[in-house]
Amino acid sequence: MSLRGFAASLIEFLAVRLELVSVEARDEALRLGELLLYGAIALVLLSLGLTFLAVLLTVLLWDTHRLLALAVFSAIFLTLGAVAFVAARARLNQGSRLWGASLAELERDKERLRS
Repeated sequence: MSLRGFAASLIEFLAVRLELVSVEARDEALRLGELLLYGAIALVLLSLGLTFLAVLLTVLLWDTHRLLALAVFSAIFLTLGAVAFVAARARLNQGSRLWGASLAELERDKERLRS
Protein backbone atom coordinates (compact mmCIF):
# COMPACT_ATOMS: atom_id res chain seq x y z
CA MET A 1 0.00 0.00 0.00
CA SER A 2 1.48 3.31 -1.02
CA LEU A 3 1.78 6.33 1.18
CA ARG A 4 -0.62 8.20 -1.08
CA GLY A 5 -3.24 5.44 -0.74
CA PHE A 6 -2.81 5.40 3.02
CA ALA A 7 -3.22 9.19 3.19
CA ALA A 8 -6.35 9.02 1.03
CA SER A 9 -7.80 6.30 3.25
CA LEU A 10 -6.98 8.29 6.37
CA ILE A 11 -8.61 11.43 4.99
CA GLU A 12 -11.72 9.47 4.00
CA PHE A 13 -11.84 7.88 7.44
CA LEU A 14 -11.57 11.26 9.16
CA ALA A 15 -14.20 12.80 6.87
CA VAL A 16 -16.71 10.06 7.70
CA ARG A 17 -16.04 10.43 11.42
CA LEU A 18 -16.38 14.22 11.30
CA GLU A 19 -19.64 13.91 9.38
CA LEU A 20 -20.97 11.55 12.06
CA VAL A 21 -19.93 14.02 14.77
CA SER A 22 -21.68 16.89 12.98
CA VAL A 23 -24.88 14.86 12.55
CA GLU A 24 -24.88 13.99 16.24
CA ALA A 25 -24.30 17.61 17.24
CA ARG A 26 -27.15 18.81 15.00
CA ASP A 27 -29.52 16.14 16.34
CA GLU A 28 -28.64 17.02 19.92
CA ALA A 29 -29.17 20.74 19.26
CA LEU A 30 -32.59 20.07 17.73
CA ARG A 31 -33.55 17.79 20.62
CA LEU A 32 -32.53 20.39 23.18
CA GLY A 33 -34.38 23.15 21.32
CA GLU A 34 -37.58 21.10 21.22
CA LEU A 35 -37.17 20.19 24.87
CA LEU A 36 -36.80 23.83 25.86
CA LEU A 37 -39.75 24.93 23.75
CA TYR A 38 -42.15 22.26 25.00
CA GLY A 39 -40.90 22.70 28.54
CA ALA A 40 -41.51 26.45 28.46
CA ILE A 41 -45.00 26.02 27.00
CA ALA A 42 -45.88 23.37 29.57
CA LEU A 43 -44.50 25.47 32.40
CA VAL A 44 -46.53 28.55 31.44
CA LEU A 45 -49.78 26.68 30.84
CA LEU A 46 -49.54 24.52 33.96
CA SER A 47 -48.64 27.54 36.07
CA LEU A 48 -51.64 29.44 34.79
CA GLY A 49 -53.93 26.47 35.33
CA LEU A 50 -52.74 25.85 38.87
CA THR A 51 -52.93 29.54 39.72
CA PHE A 52 -56.50 29.85 38.52
CA LEU A 53 -57.48 26.65 40.33
CA ALA A 54 -55.92 27.91 43.55
CA VAL A 55 -57.70 31.26 43.24
CA LEU A 56 -61.01 29.55 42.45
CA LEU A 57 -60.86 27.23 45.43
CA THR A 58 -59.63 29.98 47.76
CA VAL A 59 -62.54 32.21 46.71
CA LEU A 60 -64.97 29.33 47.24
CA LEU A 61 -63.61 28.74 50.75
CA TRP A 62 -63.09 32.43 51.60
CA ASP A 63 -65.84 32.70 54.21
CA THR A 64 -65.03 29.51 56.09
CA HIS A 65 -61.46 28.23 55.57
CA ARG A 66 -59.45 30.84 53.68
CA LEU A 67 -56.22 30.32 55.68
CA LEU A 68 -56.45 26.55 55.30
CA ALA A 69 -56.97 26.89 51.54
CA LEU A 70 -53.99 29.23 51.20
CA ALA A 71 -51.79 26.96 53.34
CA VAL A 72 -52.75 23.85 51.35
CA PHE A 73 -52.05 25.52 48.02
CA SER A 74 -48.75 26.90 49.25
CA ALA A 75 -47.72 23.42 50.40
CA ILE A 76 -48.80 21.85 47.10
CA PHE A 77 -46.93 24.40 44.98
CA LEU A 78 -43.79 24.18 47.09
CA THR A 79 -43.88 20.37 46.98
CA LEU A 80 -44.36 20.31 43.20
CA GLY A 81 -41.52 22.80 42.79
CA ALA A 82 -39.22 20.66 44.92
CA VAL A 83 -40.14 17.52 42.95
CA ALA A 84 -39.45 19.34 39.67
CA PHE A 85 -36.09 20.55 41.01
CA VAL A 86 -35.07 17.02 42.06
CA ALA A 87 -36.14 15.62 38.67
CA ALA A 88 -34.19 18.32 36.81
CA ARG A 89 -31.09 17.69 38.91
CA ALA A 90 -31.34 13.93 38.30
CA ARG A 91 -31.68 14.52 34.56
CA LEU A 92 -28.68 16.83 34.61
CA ASN A 93 -26.60 14.19 36.41
CA GLN A 94 -27.49 11.58 33.76
CA GLY A 95 -25.36 13.40 31.24
CA SER A 96 -25.76 13.71 27.53
CA ARG A 97 -25.72 11.18 24.71
CA LEU A 98 -23.80 13.68 22.61
CA TRP A 99 -20.89 12.01 20.78
CA GLY A 100 -22.06 8.54 21.88
CA ALA A 101 -22.18 7.04 18.39
CA SER A 102 -18.90 8.69 17.42
CA LEU A 103 -17.13 7.31 20.47
CA ALA A 104 -18.57 3.85 19.80
CA GLU A 105 -17.37 3.98 16.19
CA LEU A 106 -13.91 5.08 17.26
CA GLU A 107 -13.79 2.24 19.77
CA ARG A 108 -14.72 -0.27 17.04
CA ASP A 109 -12.07 1.24 14.78
CA LYS A 110 -9.49 0.89 17.54
CA GLU A 111 -10.44 -2.77 18.02
CA ARG A 112 -10.18 -3.43 14.26
CA LEU A 113 -6.72 -1.89 14.17
CA ARG A 114 -5.55 -4.05 17.06
CA SER A 115 -6.59 -7.30 15.37
